[in-house]
Amino acid sequence: MDFDRGVGMTFSHVSVLSKEALEYWAHDDKGIYIDATVGAGGHSFQLLSRFPMVRLIAVDQDPVALEAAKERLTPFLDRVRWVHANFRDLPSVIESEFHGRIAGMLFDLGVSSPQFDVPERGFTYQYDTALDMRMDPSNPVTAFRLVNMRSKEEIAQALRDWGEERWAQRIADFIVKAREKEPIRTTGQLVELIKAAIPASARRTGGHPARRTFQALRIWVNDELGALSEGLEGAQRLLAPHGRIVVISFHSLEDRIVKHAFRRWAQEQKGQVLTKHPLTPTDDEIQDNPRSRSAKLRAFERL
Repeated sequence: MDFDRGVGMTFSHVSVLSKEALEYWAHDDKGIYIDATVGAGGHSFQLLSRFPMVRLIAVDQDPVALEAAKERLTPFLDRVRWVHANFRDLPSVIESEFHGRIAGMLFDLGVSSPQFDVPERGFTYQYDTALDMRMDPSNPVTAFRLVNMRSKEEIAQALRDWGEERWAQRIADFIVKAREKEPIRTTGQLVELIKAAIPASARRTGGHPARRTFQALRIWVNDELGALSEGLEGAQRLLAPHGRIVVISFHSLEDRIVKHAFRRWAQEQKGQVLTKHPLTPTDDEIQDNPRSRSAKLRAFERL
């Protein structure tokens, strides 16, 4: 999907595992659904196109994404409610009349392609821009604040826990030493520090040397794992009998939280896990959309 972000540029967005997500998400052709991460509206467009009687609550913490989704879903606006919020707050931002009535809920996690492709959002190491990484621009915490104000120990721990970065301590050392001279203001500065910290032999394998650090900082800025744990717990309380939660995750930390939550709910006899093993993209989808490579889909049904 192409959309204008207001500065004369357009971006392409491709929904990941779209066929599989719709198969598990949309089981009631007259139900009320929540897209908890509506993004550019790709999954929701398919839902609303195929089922003319369903209603949708479109949620996103990124106001730019909501505007993009409104444009994408223009033909269906009479069936859509819009909510600007983090999905961790679903029980409090969804009107009480919908509690216990939701037929299906979709979580498409991580950063969307449009967010990656807008340089000033600061999510990617491909551009030299301000260190930001906020999904919600009203969030007071930025990557700049974390990199320049948190202790060396905190930075190293974040890179280990959320980036699974082997060189976390060394990268933290380089960051703290550099900021003593001047603040680290841009993604480009940070990338150069990471490259300097990781030995040349280690930089030759494993993709871009900044990938794990940028992932860790993004998770830290947006408290993504905490939000996911809270969001899942709130979501299952909103479901109608036989309502479903579908989650598309993009790294092992997210997938682990989803897997354990679904397994625990099943043990507590709240429902059943519909996906014995996570669904992954086909080779054709990966070829068409390389960013889908690490995606995993899991689904749960409330009983």
